[in-house]
Amino acid sequence: MSKSIFYHAGCPVCVSAEHDIIDLVGSDNVDIVNIGEDRNRIADAEAAGVQSVPALVTPNGNTLHLNFGASIEDVKG
Repeated sequence: MSKSIFYHAGCPVCVSAEHDIIDLVGSDNVDIVNIGEDRNRIADAEAAGVQSVPALVTPNGNTLHLNFGASIEDVKG
């Protein structure tokens, strides 16, 4: 993986964190995935170790859970 992946669910906490992440690392260095809208990516998020969103998966595979917005189970519904 050459870019970070930022997973979120579209809530205000997540959108705010998305803007901060883009400001910090630049839009060319991060893929933004709204798993609230793109539900087929939930399995990818879980495989990467995402347990809650917003979360950032770094290029070397570390999963960083940010300001708690929702558990992955809540997003799955």
